[in-house]
Amino acid sequence: MSDPRLSPVLDRIDADLPGALDRLMQLIRIPSISTDPAHAGACEIAAEWLVGDLRSLGVDAAKRPTPGRPMVVGHADGDGPSLLFYGHYDVQPVDPLDQWNSEPFEPELQQTEHGQVIRARGASDDKGQLMTFVEACRAWKAVHGRLPAQISFFFEGEEESGSPSLIPFLRENSGELTRDIVLICDTSMVAPGVPSIASQLRGMLKDEFVIEGPRIDLHSGHYGGPALNPLHEIARIVETFHDADGRVAVEGFYDGVHKISDDLKRQWESCGFDEKTYLESVGFTGPHGEKGYSTLEQQWARPTLEVNGLWGGYQGAGSKTVIPSRAHCKITCRLVGDMDPAEVRRKIRAHVAARLSTDARVVWQGDLDGAPAAVMDTSRPEFAAARQALTDEWNREAVFVGMGGSIPVAYYFKSILGMDSMLIGFANDDDAIHSPNEKYDVESFHKGIRSWARVLAALSG
Repeated sequence: MSDPRLSPVLDRIDADLPGALDRLMQLIRIPSISTDPAHAGACEIAAEWLVGDLRSLGVDAAKRPTPGRPMVVGHADGDGPSLLFYGHYDVQPVDPLDQWNSEPFEPELQQTEHGQVIRARGASDDKGQLMTFVEACRAWKAVHGRLPAQISFFFEGEEESGSPSLIPFLRENSGELTRDIVLICDTSMVAPGVPSIASQLRGMLKDEFVIEGPRIDLHSGHYGGPALNPLHEIARIVETFHDADGRVAVEGFYDGVHKISDDLKRQWESCGFDEKTYLESVGFTGPHGEKGYSTLEQQWARPTLEVNGLWGGYQGAGSKTVIPSRAHCKITCRLVGDMDPAEVRRKIRAHVAARLSTDARVVWQGDLDGAPAAVMDTSRPEFAAARQALTDEWNREAVFVGMGGSIPVAYYFKSILGMDSMLIGFANDDDAIHSPNEKYDVESFHKGIRSWARVLAALSG
């Protein structure tokens, strides 16, 4: 049965789209680059703008100081469940500026072959996405005078610079921020027009090591042959990280990895993802990596061990006939299921140590970042309700998808506040987030607002 509250809200959203676009452009014009101290003032202004906008909806909102960029927190009374909505108002730097076809912080509506887009830094990541939820709430308040749920708003200002203030802030304000579930709009659709709910996010592990050989760089004429070459040694060890089928060959690496369900696999296979276009867009003629798994399975449900940097010896012009004393390697792992970052780190280090030659030494560069995967409890009724709401709006079955990347805030909401996250986003893969000429489709913005209105109705019905 349709919700009688919803139809006038959707009509209001349609009628107010020009106003919603204008408000989004006001926010985009504020150059809130969190990583650059020169833009600290702009981050303050962006936070104040959001506080003012939330207050215009009757939300009790305030700018909250941190050692870095401020948070914005607001609370609104309403009927039904208690929800926390998270987004971030900070953006990436715009470099290289000469590759932009328009001013990064002067948003423009542009017509493309696929429809109208908003072109500017932050249009998709994450100001446009953040405002889809705010605009849905604005429409509910305008029509009904009250929101359909008890909603708290939490906007971060350091997501693009590592979120250094996030964990302390969550711990210090856990009572204020803990709600029934958290909604996050910082993700994309698996294919254009296919509404998507992220049900699992891969975790991350970083590490770095140095292979040391001779005490100093050696003359390759005097020592070439009898000397251990750290570059040869590190190349040999890196080669042992994977077998011939692309499977990680570190003993115990796959402990905690689970097989995906048949229903989830069916959704992925029928979600409209175009593997050929996806791979050709970056110059590949076919998939690489672990054999026996599709591109989406490799990206969403399988762990990886990647070499991100490998170097040593002479790097300048011309030739220098030395055997270097050191060679360096940076690695990252994407984790899934119940993989334990600390255990994975231990196993990789043991793998390297067991393969060192005589007179080679390994030095690890401290314990770098690591966070487990985040797996959502999609058996919760909120997920079924949201999935149906998205299906109704887009006239296409909404799908539960994985994410190859990591969104650490979802893990922190679970580990610190004990809250499950529901990640729903309306970006497209060609939005060029973090790159020049970032854009957000007007359809994504418009239907994103309508989608959140439907989700709020479904969660509060």
